[in-house]
Parts: sequence; C-alpha cells; structure tokens
Amino acid sequence: MKALALALLAAGLTAAGTAQALTLTVEIVDARSTQGSIDAALYNSEAGWMKLPQAVGSQKSAPSGEKTVLVFSGLQPGLYAFSCYHDENGNGKLDTNMLGMPTERYGFTGTPTMGAPSFKDAAVELKADTTLRVTLR
Repeated sequence: MKALALALLAAGLTAAGTAQALTLTVEIVDARSTQGSIDAALYNSEAGWMKLPQAVGSQKSAPSGEKTVLVFSGLQPGLYAFSCYHDENGNGKLDTNMLGMPTERYGFTGTPTMGAPSFKDAAVELKADTTLRVTLR
C-alpha cells in the first residue's frame, strides 16, 4: 500500500512538471479567390523567423470562400509568430512585381507593419488554447 502511494505521488509530480500542449487556431480571411493554396508557417524564435526549415509547423490549405482555418497543435506555452500568403496561381512562391512588391495577398499575426514585420512585431504569447484572425492584404 505504501509503495502504491509513493508511485502515485511520483506520477503526480511528474505530470505537474510537464508543460501542457496547446492548440493555436488561425482563421485567415480576405483571400481574393478559392484558387491555389494558403501556404502558412509558425515560428517560435527570432533566429528562425521567416526561414521555413526552422518553422515549428507549416501547412498548405485550399482557401475557402469566407475564411480558411488552420490548426497547430502540440505547442508549448511561449511566443509564436505566424506568416502566410495566398499562392493564388499555385507556383509555390509569393509573387512580386518588378519593384519587389507582392502581387499575391499575405498576412501575419501581431502588430501590423508596412511589409514583413520582425518576429517581435508578429509574435503573440501562447498561454492557453487560442484562436487568432489574420487578414490577408
């Protein structure tokens, strides 16, 4: 009986020390059409920001009429920044004009800025399961 009580106590302490896995749901709105895909990535560091191989998660989804919903699960509490673009023509890249300005819509979490924000400006703190809305521009 004493051994069982000690085992239960140890299991409880181990569980208490394990961080809760969280879910981030991102609603993406204002796609121009239902053509192509929404290409998205989630990052958790300044060093990895906007470097797809260093993303903690990436997804590609067909855009829907009203909003496209992406779900990232199994995340630990902390800072995360999200970026996406609407690859309307399906060529696998964000198209730009001769001046380098995007011709396809894109979006980020965090504080809106002109152009691509820094990780700090795009970051949101994840403390619990969260739903965010990103408006493509």
